[in-house]
Amino acid sequence: MKLSSETITILKNFGAINQGIYFRQGKELKTVSSHKNILAKATIKEDIPRDFGIYDLNNFLSVVSLHKDDPVFDFDEKHVQIIGNSGRSKMKYRFCEPTMIVVPPEKALVMPEPEISLQLTAADFDWIMRAASVLSCPHVAIESDGEKMFITTLDMSNDSAHTDSLEISGGNNDKYRMIFKTENLSKILSGAYELKISSKGISHFKNKDIDLEYHISIEQGSKYTKGS
Repeated sequence: MKLSSETITILKNFGAINQGIYFRQGKELKTVSSHKNILAKATIKEDIPRDFGIYDLNNFLSVVSLHKDDPVFDFDEKHVQIIGNSGRSKMKYRFCEPTMIVVPPEKALVMPEPEISLQLTAADFDWIMRAASVLSCPHVAIESDGEKMFITTLDMSNDSAHTDSLEISGGNNDKYRMIFKTENLSKILSGAYELKISSKGISHFKNKDIDLEYHISIEQGSKYTKGS
């Protein structure tokens, strides 16, 4: 088996969410953060031949990156063998037990009916994340005054903090402020997303270019009022 550059990119992203990962047989990759407030899932081109755990995903990817010639992965009961350097290098990387890492639930998460839906462009997502970083804003909110929808950087504990408010669409009379931790949104791979948010405390980001999605918790202090 070989890994495409797209799959490597997804795995690097997953390594920022959870140090470890448990691969399951098939084409689906899943990971969950240690606080269980970020769940990510992707469907990849490759077919994983067996279930196995990797304790330190970033270290594993560093080992893979040593090989510049598209290495081959061969599996046994306890190891994956990474064959590269024109077949002359054969590295054995040991699996770990699933009990050693935080493993996402096998049962699919059921998203409640969302009250808020929007299209988030790659440019707008990049802008607001850079603004949050430059302004040192620990929170990002999707909010509406009923007439317009904005994505805003803020600090929920400091009303005098610097902020940025980016208008992204018209409103539908509903008024709300759905709050995310900036550090959680920073775990999302750059790109354009279809975003759905439920006032019951959960959101769903679906990438518009690759088969990748995230469920992310919204924070206390979020509020939603249905318009008339």
